[in-house]
Amino acid sequence: MSHSLNLTNTGRRLSQWLFYVILMSALLCEPSKCNGESASQQTSHFSAYEVTVPKRITRQRRDLDGQDTGQVFYAIQTQGKEHILVLERNTLLLPEDFTVFTYHKNGSLITQRPNMQNHCYYRGYVKDMEGSSASLSLCSGLNGRLVIGNSTFGIEPLDGSSDFEHVVYRLEDEETELLSYGTTHAHRHDDQTVEHTRNDFVKQPLKHLHRSKRAIMQQTHYVELMLVVDVERMYAQLNIRVVLVGLEIWTAGNPISLDGTNQQILHRFVNWRKQYLLPRQPHDSAQLIIKKFLRSKQAAYLNGVCSPDIGGGVNMFLKNDVAYLAFVVSHGLGHNLGMRHLSHRNCRCPGKTCIMNSTSDRSTSFSSCSSDDFEMMVQQMQHNCLLNMPKPHKAFSKPACGNKLLDPGEECDCGSEEECEKDPCCEPKTCKLKSWAQCAYGECCRNCKFLASGYECRSQSDECDLPEYCNGSSPVCQADVFLQNGHLCRNSQSYCYNGKCRHHDSQCQTLFGSQAKSAADECFELLNSKGDRFGNCGYNIVKCEKRNAMCGKLQCENVRSRKVFGIEPDISSTSFGSHTCWGVDLRLGLDVPDPIMVNDGTKCGENQVCIDYRCRNVSMLNYDCDAEKQCHGHGVCNSNKNCHCDYGWAPPFCEEEGYGGSIDSGPAYNDITSREGLLVLYCLVLPLLCLGLIVYYKRNELQQHLCRKRSPQDNREPQASNQLPTDWEETQRSAVNNEVVKPSETASAFSYTQYLPESPFRSSLAVTQGVPQRPHPQPPV
Repeated sequence: MSHSLNLTNTGRRLSQWLFYVILMSALLCEPSKCNGESASQQTSHFSAYEVTVPKRITRQRRDLDGQDTGQVFYAIQTQGKEHILVLERNTLLLPEDFTVFTYHKNGSLITQRPNMQNHCYYRGYVKDMEGSSASLSLCSGLNGRLVIGNSTFGIEPLDGSSDFEHVVYRLEDEETELLSYGTTHAHRHDDQTVEHTRNDFVKQPLKHLHRSKRAIMQQTHYVELMLVVDVERMYAQLNIRVVLVGLEIWTAGNPISLDGTNQQILHRFVNWRKQYLLPRQPHDSAQLIIKKFLRSKQAAYLNGVCSPDIGGGVNMFLKNDVAYLAFVVSHGLGHNLGMRHLSHRNCRCPGKTCIMNSTSDRSTSFSSCSSDDFEMMVQQMQHNCLLNMPKPHKAFSKPACGNKLLDPGEECDCGSEEECEKDPCCEPKTCKLKSWAQCAYGECCRNCKFLASGYECRSQSDECDLPEYCNGSSPVCQADVFLQNGHLCRNSQSYCYNGKCRHHDSQCQTLFGSQAKSAADECFELLNSKGDRFGNCGYNIVKCEKRNAMCGKLQCENVRSRKVFGIEPDISSTSFGSHTCWGVDLRLGLDVPDPIMVNDGTKCGENQVCIDYRCRNVSMLNYDCDAEKQCHGHGVCNSNKNCHCDYGWAPPFCEEEGYGGSIDSGPAYNDITSREGLLVLYCLVLPLLCLGLIVYYKRNELQQHLCRKRSPQDNREPQASNQLPTDWEETQRSAVNNEVVKPSETASAFSYTQYLPESPFRSSLAVTQGVPQRPHPQPPV
């Protein structure tokens, strides 16, 4: 069977996910950890492997212009057979104007645009092997991943070899390392009651990953991450594509300290990201790759994607093993996407293990649980950032019509021809809008037309959030803004923080249901001072000082038995006076920071707020809005420190009459109402008014016309001349036998001819001679 190398991802996509990758300088490597490994050390963690010498096949295909197509061929021996690798340079890896950020010795930022078109990263397949694939770096030997039949192999140069020898091994044959599932410290139970549910892990073919059972899995998500590893192929199983929007290399020192545990490094990194990286380059998640030993190989926040506070991860890369790095990064990204470890869960996996296993086994498959976790995150968290198509100059990928990315020069991109059949707005072959269409995507595009200016495209989700509106000339909704951090909320009992009104009660209700509420302060002090998994102040589970107890592990009352983030948690209960304190642990492992910690921005005392598990002065939020002065008492300050005006007042300073909103939210005035009113006026009211005037001026003519149309019976007049003289003998014919009879004394003389109409055919002689008359027949109606 012939093979064709398809380098364009045309499968369904769910939403878009933008990443920023930061690589640490090689100087960060600890000497003891980073020195080249000997061959014995390199293969010590393989239970089985082969040594082979790949041979380059010199024939080279050229296109019609005689240009090199970038296709290469290698022959390798494995499992007693020779396989031919057909490889082609991954032209979709980077655009021509790819930008790399580095630092000068003096700390200044350097922007570089290196020529990346002749790189050494290839994709392809194994000749005559159905369903095979290859993702390799040819920069220094062959390094990467091969899929042959039902097996996945890793290949890498053999260290110290001078004969171009390579090691080939099954990824599932590599001895696994613990990826920090659970905790390593002794759990203290004391007199606490702990409930624990354990389910067997089930290995079954993963059929339902490709199903379209829910609307969420039918929407479009992207993830494209340039790491010279095949993360994209792994996430293709879930219809997710990774889109790289930036690469930064720390070449002149580290902006953050790398001392401490992996969670401490992660916390410093996401804080640096929020303060310095996000303002410079908006993105959904940032991944830091460091050449330093980490206890758990990587660390990432659960459900962190889209969050300005926790949208990131830290990944360890010690040796030149891109297949292993691919697994580590995919695992960490999975946590950001809401995916949890698979231990103690009833999951279906197509292989022996899956990517989100708690052990680092280089798996390349996702389980049914990972699919369900991602779906649950999208349903519960409503991450709008996953639905935004990256702008043409933001996505670092090779421009190509049909990749469902809006590349420079394109007006739309609906994907494959099959996908474009469902898109009425876009021309699939040219990636241009159809002649009558204004747009093809975006929250402010409907039926290929821009929504009216003032249409609310993102509603207010919290009392600390603000709505956004379409501007009438763009398909994209305005950037999300919210009340400035530190604004009072919840009847001045709490503070706004990143668009949410932070409070212990609301966090308990989010996790444990509407009946839950914050535990008494004494519970926080008692449990969080223990420093175990049910009460601590984070950072490798440290004890809380009394002043920081309200900022450690969240303690709630009225906790019902229910899953939290889809997890059956361990629950402890402790009686304290009249209170029962409930502690919860989700057993996520050291690579995932505990999501049941008190949120930053939560009030912990008078003029105090939780930041970084510590109770600090509210001045840390840098709230500097004087709404009375800046917004003239008719608005509030948003997260960009601009006025968001009340209805009736106009931005930017709310001192003139208007329709509310801000210079960031888009126009709050929806002129569609006025247009609809004008349509009603011109199409209904004015025609009716004109008709009424015509009727009024023509009323006499219409009245006469209507009178002529009336029945003649209605126009009859009395005929007095029909009455006979009283001294004449009246006769009439019997209605029974037509005989002439004499009427009774009481009979009326007009019993037959009362109000007869004038008739030109009635003879006057008949009257004068006294001949009885028949009544004339009634005229036809």
